[in-house]
Amino acid sequence: MARKVFLFLIIATVLYAIYWFAIKRKEARPERPRQESVKLKKHSERFNQSTDSLVNAYLSIKNAFIESDTAGAKRGTANLIAVLDNFPVDDLKNDSAMVMETIQGNLTDLKSNAESLLKQTRITEMRQDFSAMTEVMYPSFFTAINYEGSKLYLINCPMAFNDDVSANWISNTAEILNPYLGKDHPKYKAGMLKCGEVKDSVVAK
Repeated sequence: MARKVFLFLIIATVLYAIYWFAIKRKEARPERPRQESVKLKKHSERFNQSTDSLVNAYLSIKNAFIESDTAGAKRGTANLIAVLDNFPVDDLKNDSAMVMETIQGNLTDLKSNAESLLKQTRITEMRQDFSAMTEVMYPSFFTAINYEGSKLYLINCPMAFNDDVSANWISNTAEILNPYLGKDHPKYKAGMLKCGEVKDSVVAK
């Protein structure tokens, strides 16, 4: 009888030791936070800086139109053309011929619209060229280059021209500040500055 009791105690001790070391200690061990995978960028730093410069030049034009500042819009447009003239397309040499052709076509169209804007004397025509630039950038250009910059928003104004023609613009904020109707519209003054709706966003792939 004593032998059975002794054997039982040994088995119980072994089972308790297994429980303590294999289960209890595992429960007590704090879980390490999962390390998120690093997102690898496809493009060079030079390419992404040029893209950022292009976007910033565009945004400066947009901001000038909010203020109905035609001189500021033209300065921003001149900066945009300078970025286009030095855009590092050669960084895309490993992309397919179709992608290269799309991007080169986008850059050509952007420059053509920008040069047209510089020639305009009336703000309405300048804003129409700005609208055309927006249509080139979204979605075609951003999609073709596999955009890797900060989040952007596509915003639509349903009454940008003649109260019934819609137009889009791109912004780095979801706040509605309409560059087509602006703060000093001849008919609405600043009354339609908040006219618009966010339609989409542009995010890094």
